[in-house]
Amino acid sequence: MASEPVQAAEPVVKRPGWHVSVVWVVPIVCALIGLSLIVRHEISQGPTIKVLFGNSEGLEANKTQVKYLDVPIGNVTDITLSDDLTHVIVTIDLLRSASGFARSDTRFWVVKPRVGLGGISGIGTLLSGAYIGVDPGKGGHSQKLFTGLENPPAVTSESHGAAFTLHSADLGSLDIGSPVYYRRLRVGSVVRYALDDDGRGVTIGIFIDSPNDRFVTAASRFWNASGIDLSLGADGLKLSTQSLASVAAGGIAFFDPQWVRSEDRKPAPAGTRFELIKDETTAMQRPRGEPIYVVMQFAKSLRGLSINAPVELIGVEIGKVVSVAVDYDPMTHRFPIVVGALLYPETLGRIFNDTRIPPGDGAGADDEERRMSVLLGELVARGLRAQTRTGNLLTGQLYIAIDFVPNEPRIAFDGAVRPLRIPTAPGTLDHAQEQISSIVAKLDALPFDSIGRRLDRGLGGLDTALSQLNTDILPQAGRALDDAHKTLGTAADTLSGDSTLRRNIDRTLEELQRSARSLRAFTDFLARHPESLIRGRPADPKPEGAGAGHD
Repeated sequence: MASEPVQAAEPVVKRPGWHVSVVWVVPIVCALIGLSLIVRHEISQGPTIKVLFGNSEGLEANKTQVKYLDVPIGNVTDITLSDDLTHVIVTIDLLRSASGFARSDTRFWVVKPRVGLGGISGIGTLLSGAYIGVDPGKGGHSQKLFTGLENPPAVTSESHGAAFTLHSADLGSLDIGSPVYYRRLRVGSVVRYALDDDGRGVTIGIFIDSPNDRFVTAASRFWNASGIDLSLGADGLKLSTQSLASVAAGGIAFFDPQWVRSEDRKPAPAGTRFELIKDETTAMQRPRGEPIYVVMQFAKSLRGLSINAPVELIGVEIGKVVSVAVDYDPMTHRFPIVVGALLYPETLGRIFNDTRIPPGDGAGADDEERRMSVLLGELVARGLRAQTRTGNLLTGQLYIAIDFVPNEPRIAFDGAVRPLRIPTAPGTLDHAQEQISSIVAKLDALPFDSIGRRLDRGLGGLDTALSQLNTDILPQAGRALDDAHKTLGTAADTLSGDSTLRRNIDRTLEELQRSARSLRAFTDFLARHPESLIRGRPADPKPEGAGAGHD
């Protein structure tokens, strides 16, 4: 069998082309991923901004995030000092989707743990670290440089409500974040304050949350509700406060007075300006109009009379004290005290409105003062006087009382003098002091030394008598009582029921009773037969039927 010839193998021919080794697959994939990340970063990269802060506490480059509603919108990429070394410059890369945050009215602040009178905030950053919070603006132009806030804003763009302005003589204990109350419920907060341009007051901005902002009306009264209002009056001790938070952090309250008509209680537009009143009592009072300045001169000490002390007419407050000063009278060489007060004519009611200015006085800007002059002239002629009275026995505080004082001498009132002068009379305290002085003088006139010596001699004699009583009289009295006790015991034994004396006495009493009966029978017989004293006793009458058988 013939064998077939073996065919030679065909040679391998390499074709031209690119061949990639397996070892290059991984670098190529990494390069593609890196390229995609770069492209993605470039696509998502937004504007770069710079924010100025006072310090960089809690901030770290390439770690700290910028968040809005807890959603990251950027990262801190660099932190450097400013050229004047007064603050730090924080560079932030925003995401492209957050490009709208780079506007002039956007606000930035650092969110970190804070402890204040308003509470504790930023607790979550203890674990996650601080971040930069953002409040986006609603308008404005594009901007790259911002100044960060030292504290979180009290009102952000997502807050709904209305802002109002208050004016006060001073700030008191109020601060940013101090609460605003309506019916003791928190409805807003203080968002800003600033000193007036003339330095004579403070302008305070408040924000009332929706829907409670509708309760702010044109007739609303705002008052400072900070701290504790403690008062002691005729109706007892009063303690008033809005809440414990207002005691520590201050607060403001508002309400509509009861005397305001319902048609005047319309919601006030945002931005309305109100006056911040010192307390609730003053805030709820009716408007008293323009005051009139008057003076009163007192000859006695006014220790206890302070500024803002009330001036009352028959128990109704019509004004307040505004000044207390010492004057000198060269005629008497004494120092009277001049008290200045503001009286509010509208509190006098109809009597003031019905008072007419006499013809010839004319009219002018001081018509109210002229009318008050005429009214005071009439009332002073009827005995109206100003007195100091004690308003509080515990504190010794005084107030001015204007009232009719009986039996007061007539005083000529000069209505042309300005300021108007109200005559005065000694007050109840002055009378009390005079009576006390009189009592002290009478007590001082008593011969206490002579009385003391006589009392000492009397007490000495009394002591001697008591000693004699103890040594002589009391022992004898004790013996006499013992003898009396023995005598009474003997008498009791003698008069007992089984004693001989008692039996003899009983028999004697029986004999006396028989004798008394015999004597009574004898007297009865004499009453019937008085002739027996002469003729003797008549014979007893015969019984009926005796002697009938002898006929």
